[in-house]
Amino acid sequence: MNLNESFERYDWVVEQEDRGERIDKFLSQVQEGDWSRTQLQGWIKDGNIQVNGKGIKGNYRLQEGDEITLKVPPPVEMDLQPEAMDLNIVYEDQDVVVVNKARGLVVHPAPGNYSGTLVNGLLYHCKDLSGINGVLRPGIVHRIDKDTSGLLMVAKNDRAHESLAAQLKEHSVLRRYVAIVHGVISHEQGTIDAPIGRDPKNRQQMAVGFENSKNAVTHFNVLERFNQYTLVECQLETGRTHQIRVHFKYIGYPLVGDAKYGPTKNEFNLEGQALHARDLGFVHPTTGEFMNFTSQLPEEIEKILTILRTRNNI
Repeated sequence: MNLNESFERYDWVVEQEDRGERIDKFLSQVQEGDWSRTQLQGWIKDGNIQVNGKGIKGNYRLQEGDEITLKVPPPVEMDLQPEAMDLNIVYEDQDVVVVNKARGLVVHPAPGNYSGTLVNGLLYHCKDLSGINGVLRPGIVHRIDKDTSGLLMVAKNDRAHESLAAQLKEHSVLRRYVAIVHGVISHEQGTIDAPIGRDPKNRQQMAVGFENSKNAVTHFNVLERFNQYTLVECQLETGRTHQIRVHFKYIGYPLVGDAKYGPTKNEFNLEGQALHARDLGFVHPTTGEFMNFTSQLPEEIEKILTILRTRNNI
């Protein structure tokens, strides 16, 4: 067997806007937190990261046109450490846990960053989770971005995991989000049906309509309009990386606080997108009962809405 067959390979060509960036910083942002700079530095030393077919030093700065190759070694079996954490558990039984994730909390560990995640807290709380997604993502059926708050379903055993994953694949899981976007959307509702894939011009982002994109559908309703902003409710039919963020950028209404896909600054000093996974519904793996959960908006988003409603004399 060829040893390289067990490595997962990634390739990038550096664009003009990334010229001068340190390679470890660039690669740490490509997968939005999956690879830490410490882990990347280790891979550079091991020769797993090359530029134009040659090894590099850890402080290498990118040049336009550089061809980067990263070979990620297979995951090393390890025991994640349970960590006591103040989790907002909405529901729990012997099969599933529904948790209301706080803004700023990473869902699962990644190479070089094995602590302080939701998974670490759940391992302490539940003692055991399903093993289908491997050692780094136990129990995780779906995930939301670090700076997105809201509801997640987690599987406590493999049978429950298989059931929940099948429901996601069939698009039968109810997932509704609330977001504040820049601009005033004139129509009451709409559907964004636009495929999403990695942006070839900026590998740190996802984008609509490029080669190797996957089908992505987001339905939305306008909840409130303000001067220069709109509060929307979004329902996912698919679950692509950054789907809501990318889709609303695509139609010209980027999310407030989303510096990756919208303005780099916002008047509310919000760091991270104003996006909350408010509603979650699924069929229970054992009872067959449809279960529906709703969570309140986080304080950061409520404060912004209070400001906007005051301006509009609501």
